[in-house]
Amino acid sequence: MRRKLERYLNLLLEANACFNLTAIREPEEIRVRHFEDSLRLLEAAPFAGKRVLDVGSGAGFPGLVLKIAEPGIILTLLDATGKKVRFLRSVCDDLGLTGVTCVHGRAEELGHDAAYRERYDIVTARGVAALPALCEVCLPFVRLGGAFLAMKETPETFPEAGRFGGTPEDAFTYTLSDGRRHAVCRFRKTAPTPPEYPRAWGKIKRVL
Repeated sequence: MRRKLERYLNLLLEANACFNLTAIREPEEIRVRHFEDSLRLLEAAPFAGKRVLDVGSGAGFPGLVLKIAEPGIILTLLDATGKKVRFLRSVCDDLGLTGVTCVHGRAEELGHDAAYRERYDIVTARGVAALPALCEVCLPFVRLGGAFLAMKETPETFPEAGRFGGTPEDAFTYTLSDGRRHAVCRFRKTAPTPPEYPRAWGKIKRVL
């Protein structure tokens, strides 16, 4: 695992010199704030052998790091930016990762596609969007009994997640080796998501 993570780090640094994949550019900061942070997600839920969707994967966090650590994950990486998806594909090819699908698209649109809707055991998101918006966009992808895990800087709750078929669970909190405290907000999929969700992103933003 360590060898693949170091190769991933080098590929990220090379690509980041040409176009912006991450604002964090120092290798040790990437190891802590991207790699270590992503790996802590494995303590928040059992991932081995699960179908996992990483929404807004960007440069691959947490999805690709989770795949490197747990090769048995069946992983889909979703991002709306084409150059990021191309980078993800190139990393998977370079590292010889199998069982990974990289998708270029918008989550609020693919959430209505039967090929993706309620198909995943675990959905992850590490974006900066507000938690209500993340729940609306991500919970439609989660199968009944599955989990949505939102990585945030502080523990948050969203009791109205039931609108999208989710039930809040206790947050998982942790401290990185650099002293930063982060949290994973956890939601269990307990009912089907009503067919009108997710709405278009413009409508989601208007009610936040």
